[in-house]
Amino acid sequence: MFTLFKPSEKEINDFARDQARLSFSYKEVGATKNDSAPEGYPVNYLRKELGKGEKAYVKAVAALHSWRMYALGWTEVHPPRAPVREGEVFVTLVNHLGFWSLNPCRVVYTSGEETNELSRSVFAIGTLPAHSEKGEERFTVEWNKKTGAVTYEIYAFAKAHNWMAKIGFPFVPLFQKRFAADSCKAMLAAIDS
Repeated sequence: MFTLFKPSEKEINDFARDQARLSFSYKEVGATKNDSAPEGYPVNYLRKELGKGEKAYVKAVAALHSWRMYALGWTEVHPPRAPVREGEVFVTLVNHLGFWSLNPCRVVYTSGEETNELSRSVFAIGTLPAHSEKGEERFTVEWNKKTGAVTYEIYAFAKAHNWMAKIGFPFVPLFQKRFAADSCKAMLAAIDS
């Protein structure tokens, strides 16, 4: 949903409640588990090292689960403390240089892994019908205990869903790359704090 003015908290909450009743806007729900983008969907991928060691990993997981990757000044999550749990519905509010969009999502899955060599926290979100795109995005924080490296990864497949996004199609991949780069900076800042 696009608007010329920043929506009120009540408008956002009403919108989220209406969207929560609906199914995902794409068929391939859960496809990010296997790094498999459906045919016809562009992929956005980023993997960056955030730091080293257990302390960095703990901070990165806390940042991931508090939506720090969306605290960019031009994007935010509503409700701000939405739990990261399967089925949870939330809205991303995006400022597009003069107009706003509300983009409803649902948490598709969460998972974690803990071995002697690796710790990993993962979750994916999927789009609901009023989202400007349709697709899925996976966020991962991983600690390689052998090397000490803590990494942040985004793997997403998405394409334009509504008429405005389709008109702006040449800019959609640029927008996705900007989000990936800026979200990585936000995660780095969370580790450094």
